[in-house]
Amino acid sequence: MFETIVALATPPFKGALGIIRLSGDDCFNIVSNIFSKSIDFEEKNRILHGFLKDGEEIIDEVVLLLYRKPFSFTGENSAEIICHGSPLIFNKIIEACIKNGARYAKNGEFSSRSYMHGKMDLIQAEAINDLILAETEESKKLSLLSLQGKTSKLIAPIKKDFGDLLSNIEVNIDYPEYQDIEEANYEKIEHVANKNINYIKELIKDGKKGRIIKDGINVAIVGKPNVGKSSILNSLLEEEKAIVSSIKGTTRDVVEGKIVLNGITLNLFDTAGIRESSDFIEEIGIKKSKEKLEKADLVIAVFDSTTLDDEDKEILNLIEDKESIVVFNKKDLIGQEDENNLYISALNNDIEPLKKEIINRLGLESKNYDLPSINNTREIAILENIVTLLEDVLFDIKDNKPIDLLASDIQVIYLKILSLTGEDYDFDIAKEIFSRFCVGK
Repeated sequence: MFETIVALATPPFKGALGIIRLSGDDCFNIVSNIFSKSIDFEEKNRILHGFLKDGEEIIDEVVLLLYRKPFSFTGENSAEIICHGSPLIFNKIIEACIKNGARYAKNGEFSSRSYMHGKMDLIQAEAINDLILAETEESKKLSLLSLQGKTSKLIAPIKKDFGDLLSNIEVNIDYPEYQDIEEANYEKIEHVANKNINYIKELIKDGKKGRIIKDGINVAIVGKPNVGKSSILNSLLEEEKAIVSSIKGTTRDVVEGKIVLNGITLNLFDTAGIRESSDFIEEIGIKKSKEKLEKADLVIAVFDSTTLDDEDKEILNLIEDKESIVVFNKKDLIGQEDENNLYISALNNDIEPLKKEIINRLGLESKNYDLPSINNTREIAILENIVTLLEDVLFDIKDNKPIDLLASDIQVIYLKILSLTGEDYDFDIAKEIFSRFCVGK
């Protein structure tokens, strides 16, 4: 039996209207106890207009939407109460529902129940939260593709291949006397493994690009003092966010900003100039700069001269293993330009070459914006793990590992595939995923 849960589904602020959701086995009885009209019905769903009451006290005039199971978001009997947008009214309606047997919903519990009742898989469920958090049209589009189930279909070929292979191996092992059954030999296992390694690697590649579109990237602007880092930040943001001066060490802390470039959110961090300093406060800022540099997805290393000194070379050493763009600012003060270098002038808002190079480094194609991709961090990590397991299987084949032992490895891979969509139902993982949702979802 599923307890009836209740929660506010709209922001808890004043507005024209608010929506309160209920779902659970006893949902209709609870609503009947506080609604002014009978709600007995046989249809899949129904809309009623009336008043909600707490005893004899009228709480509000409302529109009541009723959904009979399984024709609801959760797959359970559900109700949505559309009321006037007053936090006072929200609270009184929820209190009346709880008084009559409901309990307050936990984070993501409505979506969790939808998943448990088979109304959506785990990829679709995660897309709900992604859709709520989407900040760009491009991010919203990718999340909608996942919510519609189109991303889940990318898993179907892998699931079928390994389901068929596993069944074939098990039949060969259990019924060796049947001669008309296709033999699951090393050659077949190797073929299926290689085919899917290539396919999954493409999914991972597209997924990482999709994650950039969905989540954006962190960009750290680094360099020694007075090379124009703050001017570049201000120019990118098109506002005077960071203080600019000729005094070395002006930027003592990380200054943050956000822009959307070609549909991608860039979380920008203007850092303190990196140099040796005896100033205790400045040294803290430099330490923070190095921390931001380490965590950045992309580093913009800024220099004001093509003749690099020791401090410049130290910065190049720091970014050696990072995805980075080396840019020479103050190009109006630089004499001869090298066609292999990138020159800008933040002071004159001449930063288009930098913007173009950022877009170029993202490596995105039109298909990455328009086609579904497995772009969730959890999902990409599972795919990477599957590739590793498949490579282990290929190694074991060369080592002539018995096929009945390979079957155990393939079963692990198959369960990993099922975990992408949640078909294996891991309670702890599902609980963790839905805990990130807001209460009314």
